[in-house]
Amino acid sequence: MRDFYEILEVKRESTQTEIKSQYRKLAKKYHPDLNPGDEEAAEHFKEVNIAYEVLSDEKKRQMYDAYGEDGINGNAGSYGGGFGDIFGDIFDMFGQGFGGFGGYSEAEYKNRPIKGDDVRVDIIIDFRESIFGAKKDINVKRTETCKTCNGEGTAPGTHKHTCDKCNGTGKIRTATSSPFGRFTQVSACDKCKGTGEIIDTPCPDCKGHGTRVVNKKITIDVPKGIDDKMILTLREEGDAGLNGGPAGDLYVYVRVKEDQIFKRMGNDLYLELPITYTDAVLGGSIKVPTLTKLVDYDIPSGTKSGTTFRIKGEGVPYLRKDGKGDLVFKVDIHVPKKISDEEREILEELRKKEGKEIKKERETFFDKVKKFFE
Repeated sequence: MRDFYEILEVKRESTQTEIKSQYRKLAKKYHPDLNPGDEEAAEHFKEVNIAYEVLSDEKKRQMYDAYGEDGINGNAGSYGGGFGDIFGDIFDMFGQGFGGFGGYSEAEYKNRPIKGDDVRVDIIIDFRESIFGAKKDINVKRTETCKTCNGEGTAPGTHKHTCDKCNGTGKIRTATSSPFGRFTQVSACDKCKGTGEIIDTPCPDCKGHGTRVVNKKITIDVPKGIDDKMILTLREEGDAGLNGGPAGDLYVYVRVKEDQIFKRMGNDLYLELPITYTDAVLGGSIKVPTLTKLVDYDIPSGTKSGTTFRIKGEGVPYLRKDGKGDLVFKVDIHVPKKISDEEREILEELRKKEGKEIKKERETFFDKVKKFFE
C-alpha cells in the first residue's frame, strides 16, 4: 500500500483535526454511493478508511511512524479491530451531521428532487431573420412526466412497495475481511437499483420509468440582431425532472446563412459596391443598398477603387438593446468589357487629353527616380 499520509493527503506533522477533516473530504469523494460501479473509487475508499483507522489513533500512529506497516502488523491486537467508528463518521457525513447531501438525510437523499437533463437543438435561419428577428417552430425530442402514472412508474391502481433486499435503504452493506481487519463496504442495491422501492406492475405507457419520450413542437422567438453560433436558452424546456424536480433547460444553437450582398462583422455590415468610371472621376450621388431601401450617398470626385465609406446607423440592430451598427461599403470601379462606337470615340478623345497630363506626371516621376540613384 502507499504511505498512509499520502493516502489521506496530509503532512506527517498534521494534527488530528486536520487528519479528520481531510478524511471526511476523501471518504465523501470516494464513497460507493456517489460512485456506483466505479471499482477504482471503491478501492480508494478502502485505502482511505484503513489509513484513517491507523492515523486517528495516536498509539497506532506512533507505531506506524516508527516501524511503518510492519509495526502495525506486529501489533495486530491493536490494529484492524473494526471500523465501527469510521463508518459512524461516514454515515454522519451523509446524514444530518455533515450535510453531505445538501441537507437531506441518507434515507431522503435517494428520493430527492432531481433536475432533468438539458436538451440541445440546432437550427439554421436566414440572414434577414437574424437581422429582423423571427418566430420559428422547432421540434424537440425530450422526456415528459408520464400522464398515465403521474411520474410514479406504476400501473393505475397499483403502488410501489419497499425493497425486501435492502429494506428500503437502497444500499447493501457487505462485510469484508482483509489483513488489516474487517470493514464494511456500502453499494447500491442491485434489486431496486438504489431506489429502495420495487415496482411489481409497471405503468404500461412509460414501462415504469415515470417519463415518456415525446416530440414536442415549440415556437421560439429569435431576437433581432442574433449572430451566427449564438445560443438561445429556454428555461425548463428540457427533459422532465424526477421526484418533483424541475425540468432541464433547452439550448438552441443558431447558425445563420450567408447573404449574397452583405457581410456581417459584429454589428456592422460590409458590402462591395460597383461604380462607373465617370462616377469615380466626377463624383456625385450614387445609390447604396441598405437592409431596407436604397439611399443616396455623395462620393467625392477622383474617388479611387477600394475607397471605403461609412453610413451611420444602417447596420445590424444591437441584441436586446436600442441602436444599430453601421453600413460600410467599398467602391469598385467597373471597367466594361464591351462599349459602343460612340463611347469609344469619346474615350479616344479623352485619352488624347489624358495622355498629355500623364506624360508630364511620368516625366516628373522618372526625374525623381533618376535623382534617387545619383
